[in-house]
Amino acid sequence: MIAKVWRARLIARLLPYLLIAPTFVLVLMFTVLPAFNTVNDSFYKPARGLNAAGKSPQFVHLQNFVDILDDSHYMGQRFLRSFRNTLIFALATVFVAVPLGLLLALLLNRPQRLLGIWRFAVFYPALLPLIGAASIWSFIFSDSIGLANAVLRSFGHPGLNWLGDRNLVLLSVIIVNIWKQAGYFMIFFLAGLQNIARELYEAAALDGADRFQQFMGLTLPLLRRTLLFVSVISFTFAFQTVEQLQALGEGGPADSANLLLYLIFQNIAERRNWGYVNAMTLVLIAVVLVFTLGNFLLFERSESER
Repeated sequence: MIAKVWRARLIARLLPYLLIAPTFVLVLMFTVLPAFNTVNDSFYKPARGLNAAGKSPQFVHLQNFVDILDDSHYMGQRFLRSFRNTLIFALATVFVAVPLGLLLALLLNRPQRLLGIWRFAVFYPALLPLIGAASIWSFIFSDSIGLANAVLRSFGHPGLNWLGDRNLVLLSVIIVNIWKQAGYFMIFFLAGLQNIARELYEAAALDGADRFQQFMGLTLPLLRRTLLFVSVISFTFAFQTVEQLQALGEGGPADSANLLLYLIFQNIAERRNWGYVNAMTLVLIAVVLVFTLGNFLLFERSESER
């Protein structure tokens, strides 16, 4: 009898750990160990030369990080240019697509005819696969038959080389991303707006507040958590962009529109760049982590001060 009670207690204690064991093993195999290998490999360079096949990688301390931050190094030039492009791309997404998503949510959060169709039309780009959406825009940006240049020529403009001009190609990639993400962000803002009690707006209107004052005094403060969440995911998504560059010039010409994750993808198959690829991966993770933690810390601090 005592043995049965002891066995039942032991099973009850071990059961939670047994239930999470499969998930723990998967996380260990596909997250923790790859992350550890990435950190470790960032301190090594593959052996070079005719007899490099049988040699062990060379431990170089932080030299890989120094090289990718050196503008005179072949990889440093590409990394710094791609990192700058990625920051511009991410900031444009946060400061254009997020407010645009909020504006669309405000416009579609009121009774009107065909409301469901309007909402679906705005959200539809988010449903498209990214490479498919980029292919559509690749046709729109085409030099000869593209819709963008056709519109410009109708106003007497000769047209632009959207994907071939170094000064325009990054803008073209940003336009595609904003078009793709604005409707997705709109859904979160729309859900947040519908959770705000209408009585608050009615009371504010009775106190003489106009629409702008209601927006600044009610809507924005009550959407702060949603705004934080959308800002974080928009910045994170921007650093994860890869597919659309396949159809929009592959980051060229001369890396003028290349993004950091796509640069990693381009070099991951070259053995001589393995150390640089791992170093760039760690920089990418660090930037996203700092931005995310910084946003949450600032938000929590502002919440505690209220």
